[in-house]
Amino acid sequence: MGQPRKSRKKYNTPPHPWNAERIKNENKLMTKYGLKNKKEIWKADTLVRRYSREARYLLGFGTDQMVNEKLELLGHLARTGVLPEGAALEEILDLNVEDILRRRLQTIVYKKGLARTPKEARMFVVHGHIALAGKKINSPSYVVLKGQEDEIGFYRSSPVAKQIEEYNNNKANKANTEE
Repeated sequence: MGQPRKSRKKYNTPPHPWNAERIKNENKLMTKYGLKNKKEIWKADTLVRRYSREARYLLGFGTDQMVNEKLELLGHLARTGVLPEGAALEEILDLNVEDILRRRLQTIVYKKGLARTPKEARMFVVHGHIALAGKKINSPSYVVLKGQEDEIGFYRSSPVAKQIEEYNNNKANKANTEE
């Protein structure tokens, strides 16, 4: 059964540890998304595999209970923003690791322009400069729901907000003068 105080491992390690192609792909993902270690990639990969396994299971059945479970799974993926609204169950099989990594708080902070690099976005989240609907969140792996994207901003007492605003304004002014 295991220890009640220790949570289970939330990822599966790769089947073969020294696959050069896999290592190159993981290194590219780490730099693109500013991840701390490969465990974060493995967690996303395990999540994708779990969704695919459940989709394959549901595709094989047609009972009323399975219809409800299909709608539940598709609704969950649509709410998190991994799949678009009204997606088919077969589209779950096309998911990849990047679809999951794009929904992390760290990535969305970087995409919104609240940080200059993905690593800096991670640092801002961990240090408590980022808030979601006014509530401080210090977990860069937090999965942001589709409706919550507009509520992401700097925490009200963050000294970093003014620096990033100045950086973005200077960047915009420089782009305007070059045109």
